[in-house]
Amino acid sequence: MSNDLPLSKENILDAAEQVLRRFGPDKTSVVDVAKVLKVSHGTLYRHFSSKSALREAVTERWLQYNISEPLKNISEHFDGNAKEQLRLWMDTLIRSKRTYAVDDAEMFAMYAAVTLEAVDMITLHVDQLIGQIAGIIEKGIQSKEYRVVEPVVTARAIFNATSRYHHPAHAIEWQSATIDQDFASVWDLILSGICL
Repeated sequence: MSNDLPLSKENILDAAEQVLRRFGPDKTSVVDVAKVLKVSHGTLYRHFSSKSALREAVTERWLQYNISEPLKNISEHFDGNAKEQLRLWMDTLIRSKRTYAVDDAEMFAMYAAVTLEAVDMITLHVDQLIGQIAGIIEKGIQSKEYRVVEPVVTARAIFNATSRYHHPAHAIEWQSATIDQDFASVWDLILSGICL
Protein backbone atom coordinates (compact mmCIF):
# COMPACT_ATOMS: atom_id res chain seq x y z
CA MET A 1 0.00 0.00 0.00
CA SER A 2 1.67 3.18 -1.11
CA ASN A 3 0.78 6.50 -2.59
CA ASP A 4 3.38 8.54 -4.43
CA LEU A 5 1.52 11.84 -3.96
CA PRO A 6 2.53 14.04 -1.03
CA LEU A 7 0.07 13.67 1.82
CA SER A 8 -1.30 16.98 3.06
CA LYS A 9 -3.69 17.76 5.85
CA GLU A 10 -6.29 18.80 3.25
CA ASN A 11 -5.93 15.46 1.40
CA ILE A 12 -6.53 13.63 4.66
CA LEU A 13 -9.53 15.77 5.56
CA ASP A 14 -11.03 15.30 2.09
CA ALA A 15 -10.65 11.52 2.35
CA ALA A 16 -11.96 11.44 5.93
CA GLU A 17 -15.02 13.46 4.94
CA GLN A 18 -15.68 11.09 2.04
CA VAL A 19 -15.38 8.03 4.27
CA LEU A 20 -17.44 9.57 7.06
CA ARG A 21 -20.26 10.26 4.62
CA ARG A 22 -20.10 6.68 3.36
CA PHE A 23 -19.89 4.80 6.66
CA GLY A 24 -21.06 7.34 9.24
CA PRO A 25 -19.07 8.75 12.16
CA ASP A 26 -19.49 5.72 14.43
CA LYS A 27 -18.36 3.12 11.88
CA THR A 28 -15.50 5.06 10.28
CA SER A 29 -12.00 4.16 11.38
CA VAL A 30 -8.61 5.69 10.70
CA VAL A 31 -7.83 2.50 8.75
CA ASP A 32 -10.77 3.24 6.40
CA VAL A 33 -9.39 6.71 5.70
CA ALA A 34 -5.88 5.32 5.18
CA LYS A 35 -7.22 2.79 2.64
CA VAL A 36 -8.78 5.59 0.56
CA LEU A 37 -5.46 7.45 0.61
CA LYS A 38 -3.47 4.24 -0.04
CA VAL A 39 -1.23 4.82 2.96
CA SER A 40 -0.76 3.05 6.27
CA HIS A 41 -2.91 4.17 9.18
CA GLY A 42 0.34 5.01 11.00
CA THR A 43 0.99 7.66 8.36
CA LEU A 44 -2.26 9.41 9.33
CA TYR A 45 -1.24 9.42 12.99
CA ARG A 46 1.69 11.66 12.04
CA HIS A 47 -0.86 14.31 11.11
CA PHE A 48 -3.62 13.57 13.65
CA SER A 49 -2.96 12.07 17.05
CA SER A 50 -6.21 10.08 17.20
CA LYS A 51 -9.49 9.27 15.47
CA SER A 52 -11.06 11.90 17.70
CA ALA A 53 -8.58 14.56 16.54
CA LEU A 54 -9.29 13.66 12.91
CA ARG A 55 -13.06 13.89 13.46
CA GLU A 56 -12.62 17.24 15.18
CA ALA A 57 -10.56 18.61 12.28
CA VAL A 58 -13.10 17.40 9.70
CA THR A 59 -15.92 18.97 11.71
CA GLU A 60 -14.04 22.23 12.18
CA ARG A 61 -13.45 22.53 8.43
CA TRP A 62 -17.07 21.57 7.66
CA LEU A 63 -18.38 24.22 10.05
CA GLN A 64 -16.04 26.85 8.62
CA TYR A 65 -16.98 26.27 4.97
CA ASN A 66 -20.67 25.47 5.40
CA ILE A 67 -21.76 27.64 8.32
CA SER A 68 -19.26 30.36 9.27
CA GLU A 69 -18.24 31.63 5.84
CA PRO A 70 -21.75 32.08 4.36
CA LEU A 71 -22.80 33.89 7.55
CA LYS A 72 -19.64 36.02 7.50
CA ASN A 73 -20.56 37.10 3.98
CA ILE A 74 -23.96 38.30 5.25
CA SER A 75 -22.43 40.05 8.25
CA GLU A 76 -19.85 41.90 6.17
CA HIS A 77 -21.47 42.50 2.77
CA PHE A 78 -25.19 43.21 3.28
CA ASP A 79 -26.50 46.49 1.88
CA GLY A 80 -29.87 46.66 3.64
CA ASN A 81 -30.70 47.85 7.13
CA ALA A 82 -29.40 46.13 10.25
CA LYS A 83 -32.80 44.69 11.19
CA GLU A 84 -33.09 42.92 7.82
CA GLN A 85 -29.44 41.89 7.99
CA LEU A 86 -29.79 40.31 11.42
CA ARG A 87 -32.92 38.42 10.36
CA LEU A 88 -31.24 37.19 7.15
CA TRP A 89 -28.20 36.08 9.16
CA MET A 90 -30.37 34.16 11.65
CA ASP A 91 -32.63 32.68 8.94
CA THR A 92 -29.54 31.51 7.04
CA LEU A 93 -28.09 29.86 10.15
CA ILE A 94 -31.34 28.08 10.92
CA ARG A 95 -32.03 27.05 7.32
CA SER A 96 -28.47 25.74 6.92
CA LYS A 97 -28.67 23.61 10.03
CA ARG A 98 -32.07 22.18 9.07
CA THR A 99 -30.88 21.44 5.53
CA TYR A 100 -27.66 19.75 6.64
CA ALA A 101 -29.52 17.68 9.24
CA VAL A 102 -31.47 16.09 6.38
CA ASP A 103 -29.28 16.38 3.27
CA ASP A 104 -25.87 15.78 4.88
CA ALA A 105 -27.00 13.62 7.77
CA GLU A 106 -23.70 11.82 8.39
CA MET A 107 -21.67 15.03 8.65
CA PHE A 108 -24.39 16.64 10.75
CA ALA A 109 -24.38 13.63 13.09
CA MET A 110 -20.63 13.94 13.46
CA TYR A 111 -20.95 17.66 14.15
CA ALA A 112 -23.59 16.94 16.79
CA ALA A 113 -21.30 14.37 18.43
CA VAL A 114 -18.26 16.63 18.30
CA THR A 115 -20.17 19.44 20.03
CA LEU A 116 -20.12 17.22 23.12
CA GLU A 117 -16.45 16.25 22.82
CA ALA A 118 -14.49 19.17 21.35
CA VAL A 119 -15.58 21.96 23.62
CA ASP A 120 -12.70 24.31 22.77
CA MET A 121 -13.23 24.02 19.01
CA ILE A 122 -16.99 24.52 19.32
CA THR A 123 -16.46 27.49 21.67
CA LEU A 124 -14.23 29.15 19.06
CA HIS A 125 -16.84 28.50 16.36
CA VAL A 126 -19.64 29.94 18.50
CA ASP A 127 -17.52 32.96 19.43
CA GLN A 128 -16.91 33.56 15.74
CA LEU A 129 -20.66 33.53 15.06
CA ILE A 130 -21.35 35.78 18.04
CA GLY A 131 -18.74 38.21 16.71
CA GLN A 132 -20.63 38.33 13.41
CA ILE A 133 -23.90 39.10 15.19
CA ALA A 134 -22.12 41.76 17.28
CA GLY A 135 -20.93 43.46 14.07
CA ILE A 136 -24.51 43.63 12.81
CA ILE A 137 -25.67 45.04 16.15
CA GLU A 138 -22.94 47.70 16.02
CA LYS A 139 -24.18 48.67 12.55
CA GLY A 140 -27.73 48.93 13.92
CA ILE A 141 -26.59 51.11 16.80
CA GLN A 142 -24.75 53.43 14.42
CA SER A 143 -27.77 53.67 12.10
CA LYS A 144 -30.02 54.27 15.13
CA GLU A 145 -32.13 51.17 14.44
CA TYR A 146 -31.02 49.51 17.68
CA ARG A 147 -30.77 50.77 21.22
CA VAL A 148 -27.31 51.46 22.57
CA VAL A 149 -26.38 48.08 24.03
CA GLU A 150 -23.15 46.17 24.57
CA PRO A 151 -22.89 44.43 21.17
CA VAL A 152 -21.05 41.25 22.22
CA VAL A 153 -23.21 40.68 25.32
CA THR A 154 -26.37 41.27 23.29
CA ALA A 155 -25.13 39.06 20.44
CA ARG A 156 -24.44 36.22 22.87
CA ALA A 157 -27.90 36.63 24.41
CA ILE A 158 -29.52 36.49 20.94
CA PHE A 159 -27.50 33.43 19.98
CA ASN A 160 -28.42 31.66 23.20
CA ALA A 161 -32.08 32.70 23.06
CA THR A 162 -32.39 31.17 19.59
CA SER A 163 -30.39 28.00 20.27
CA ARG A 164 -33.47 25.78 20.06
CA TYR A 165 -33.64 26.64 16.38
CA HIS A 166 -30.00 26.01 15.43
CA HIS A 167 -28.22 23.88 18.05
CA PRO A 168 -27.89 20.23 16.91
CA ALA A 169 -29.16 18.95 20.26
CA HIS A 170 -32.59 20.27 19.24
CA ALA A 171 -32.63 18.83 15.70
CA ILE A 172 -35.51 16.47 16.45
CA GLU A 173 -37.64 19.48 17.44
CA TRP A 174 -37.13 21.09 14.02
CA GLN A 175 -39.78 18.71 12.63
CA SER A 176 -42.47 20.30 14.82
CA ALA A 177 -45.38 21.88 12.96
CA THR A 178 -45.11 24.96 15.18
CA ILE A 179 -41.34 25.49 15.03
CA ASP A 180 -41.50 28.46 12.65
CA GLN A 181 -44.29 30.10 14.63
CA ASP A 182 -42.36 29.54 17.85
CA PHE A 183 -39.27 31.15 16.34
CA ALA A 184 -41.30 34.14 15.10
CA SER A 185 -42.50 34.75 18.67
CA VAL A 186 -38.95 34.58 20.05
CA TRP A 187 -37.71 36.84 17.26
CA ASP A 188 -40.39 39.47 17.97
CA LEU A 189 -39.35 39.45 21.62
CA ILE A 190 -35.69 39.87 20.70
CA LEU A 191 -36.46 42.79 18.38
CA SER A 192 -38.60 44.46 21.03
CA GLY A 193 -35.58 44.41 23.29
CA ILE A 194 -33.06 45.89 20.85
CA CYS A 195 -34.98 48.04 18.38
CA LEU A 196 -35.70 51.71 18.93
